Amino acid sequence: MLLQGKVALITGGNSGIGKAIAYEFADGGAQVAINYIENQEKARSITDHIRNLRYSGQEAECFHANISRKDDLESMIEAIKEIFGKIDILVNNAGIQTEKPFIDLTEPEIDAVFSVNMKGTFLCSQLVAKDMIQNGGGKIINISSIHQDRPRPCIAHYAMSKGGVNMLTKVMALELAQYNINVNAIAPGAIETPMNDNALSHPEIKDKIIEKIPLGKFGKASEVAKLALFLASQNANYMTGSTYYIDGGLSL
Repeated sequence: MLLQGKVALITGGNSGIGKAIAYEFADGGAQVAINYIENQEKARSITDHIRNLRYSGQEAECFHANISRKDDLESMIEAIKEIFGKIDILVNNAGIQTEKPFIDLTEPEIDAVFSVNMKGTFLCSQLVAKDMIQNGGGKIINISSIHQDRPRPCIAHYAMSKGGVNMLTKVMALELAQYNINVNAIAPGAIETPMNDNALSHPEIKDKIIEKIPLGKFGKASEVAKLALFLASQNANYMTGSTYYIDGGLSL
């Protein structure tokens, strides 16, 4: 198994892409720590599924933390290390997307997106990287978006935050390479997740999006998870500082 003996922390791991990555990593042999901000019952159902139903012998725990708060992150990371001893892989998946015309966006609305998408990714990476340095290396995977460099109306704050994640990925890769830490990003396009429920539940919106996708369909969270599994494995040891698009050609 590709991740046998590894410990992975996945932020925002109780839904959508994060949930799919948790299952894929467990299937690959990893012990999984799932971070969540709300819906503890849902997070526990995922860890129970990993432990008892699908992945015999794999351990999983869920941890509550607001990733935009450094004290929350410090407490969570210490709790993870108490149980698992280390963190080999970090997936910065937690994110917020809202839509509103640029001219109407309020400061609190901007701050809400930036605090999770950029600040949270920065702080979690910084804290986990310190432990990875002590442990001789690791893998960090940032979940970005095709909107990091593909504009669309009404998502100025979201697109800006993901553009920041893209550049953070590159700078981290440069600084952390000397410590045997690989840093890469995944930029999903139109994926069947709760974040895209509005489009998925309105055929006219969904059809307009599909018209722009060369492969002619929405992607699945499990497909993103398989890419994350590869980037987290030793097969990606010579890959760092890159963003990998998984969008059916939408960004072309």
